[in-house]
Amino acid sequence: AVQYLIDRDGDLDGILEGSQPNTLDASWYGKISFISSLYIAALRAGEAMARERGDQGFARTCSGIAQKGARNIRELFNGEFFIQLEDPEHQDVIGVGTGCYIDQLFGQTWAHWVSLGHIFDRGMQLVALRSLYRYNFVPDVGPFRRHFTAGRWYAMAGDGGLLMCTWPKGGKRDQWEEQWQFMYFNECMSGFEWQAAAHMIFEGIDQPDLLQNGLVVSRAIHDRYNARLRNPYNEIECSDHYARAMASYGVFQAISGFFCHGPQGIIGFDPRLTPQDFKCAFVGPEGWGSWSQKSENQFEARLETKYGRVSLREINLRIPAKYSRRKLEVTINGEVMPHKIEGDHNGLMAVRFARTDVKELRISG
Repeated sequence: AVQYLIDRDGDLDGILEGSQPNTLDASWYGKISFISSLYIAALRAGEAMARERGDQGFARTCSGIAQKGARNIRELFNGEFFIQLEDPEHQDVIGVGTGCYIDQLFGQTWAHWVSLGHIFDRGMQLVALRSLYRYNFVPDVGPFRRHFTAGRWYAMAGDGGLLMCTWPKGGKRDQWEEQWQFMYFNECMSGFEWQAAAHMIFEGIDQPDLLQNGLVVSRAIHDRYNARLRNPYNEIECSDHYARAMASYGVFQAISGFFCHGPQGIIGFDPRLTPQDFKCAFVGPEGWGSWSQKSENQFEARLETKYGRVSLREINLRIPAKYSRRKLEVTINGEVMPHKIEGDHNGLMAVRFARTDVKELRISG
């Protein structure tokens, strides 16, 4: 699958070209940040999988192209957000051009979801996320939709939402409005909104305004589907119970900072919301349970397996600097476990121990 994408990158510069079919029921042309960011994420995923399988040659290929893509995608940043550089030979084809599009950084969100880290310039991304909120979030879509009537009313007057695309710097072409797919750009579709909110919350680890913005977008969706108004179990898009809305799980993952590598026995938590007193559920490859952490007089964390099997040899977490690593005690299934604290994972402490099927794990100190 990754090789298929590479084959479509004619000059191997990490930016796709030619016809690029996508979820908005059209093929776009040119250099498109949302599609090429997904390509860069796929390359990094291909690199990671290849290294685990011992295919160093393919890993190097993916890494090299991804590095070029990370450099070249910067050309699509206009100082405020990432855009599409249109193909002059396909001016009749719909796209977003210089618009501020909700999925402009989609590849980075996917990279966060699968623990690949930042795949291109974080500084530019932070600016773009703030611009997306500034230009696309409206607490009441009514005035916008009275002027831009094309499209389905998933958000009604009085509802808030993150609009699919706006053109704050101009550049919207009239001929696009003649194509039926243009209606999508006026809509508020929760699956897209959840993705953008998740990215804001991921970056909220040290950017409190983005954390708040992501929560505001999430709350707007929640309020739209309040049971007083609509079915809270049915976020509608092209049909009832549309699968894209399950991107809401990505917001849950972002808030908890959860990541997991089942075969390697690694799990981690890095909560964005009240890390000093936090509890959440988690789902692993073979079982599920709960995680909690508190930092008052001492740091305390607890993992409980509620169903199935959770086999671990490493847990990654962020322990405040005022607590001594040397005084940490790790207890697994009621027994004190010898352990090491080595290195880190994206700034987190890695607590390592002999691989064990964990029913209950406690870390305190």
